[in-house]
Amino acid sequence: MADPTPSAEMIALYDRFTHVGDISRRELMQQMTRLAGSAAAAGSLLGVIAGQAGAAPLVAPDDPRIKAADARFTAGGRTLGGYLAQPATGAASAPRVLVIHENRGLNDHIRDVARRLASAGLVALAADFLLPAGGTPTQPEGATPAEDVARAMIGKLDRAQTVADGVAMLGWLGSSAPGKGAAGAVGFCWGGGMVNALAVAAGSALRAGVAYYGAAPADAADAAKVKARLLLHYAGLDERINAMAPPWQAALKAAGARFEAFTYAGVNHAFNNDTAVGRYDATAAALAWGRTLDWLKRQD
Repeated sequence: MADPTPSAEMIALYDRFTHVGDISRRELMQQMTRLAGSAAAAGSLLGVIAGQAGAAPLVAPDDPRIKAADARFTAGGRTLGGYLAQPATGAASAPRVLVIHENRGLNDHIRDVARRLASAGLVALAADFLLPAGGTPTQPEGATPAEDVARAMIGKLDRAQTVADGVAMLGWLGSSAPGKGAAGAVGFCWGGGMVNALAVAAGSALRAGVAYYGAAPADAADAAKVKARLLLHYAGLDERINAMAPPWQAALKAAGARFEAFTYAGVNHAFNNDTAVGRYDATAAALAWGRTLDWLKRQD
């Protein structure tokens, strides 16, 4: 049987739960049930809006084209790292990239994204920004799903320290990981916002950044600090993030920053996440991914 199709109101409700955070999961389910007509239908629809933990990867961990394993290092007295994927051959001359997760932490989907990059010829560190707090949870806490626990943990992170951790990971990639040259970064949702923040904070340690539907920095004047090339992907239906885009892009232009921005009409926030089948858009995802690979592989 085909997956049910969620309405725009259902997707907006889930976005409110996961990003605004002013309703509980119980309230989410109550409102989803009202919209869907039954608790069973609400559960099925929520399953296609949210990322599916058991989705098959596009690049398996044992794919012969790549090598992948956890990576750890210490910076500023803190243990940092994540999951490092690299081409099985030619890694020494490959571009490096930091992969930054959504607000559910380093999960199997983001590990798969790192392997996809490795299979395309890049060395990719999928960061776990929750590592200093014990790591991204994989098990529920009582009745609370693991992804909700991760979101709560991310909400408690000190922003300045988190950005500093990102700068340290870029530094480790650029000096100690396999590969060549300063690192790029690609991030999704919360990670997209982190790419913008790192572009401000990292200076020349960030070579190029790709932000998928990521929040702009609070102070657009920070665009004057950006040294990296930026590629900004927006979902046409993502009103919350898109409202931040014009002042950020205007500030980047005024600062003489190198950037390109694309808005993909008719698609939702998280359109790149193929495990969230209710929001995934194959056409937009393929177009954005091709642009992303080209952007990250460029050495200028």
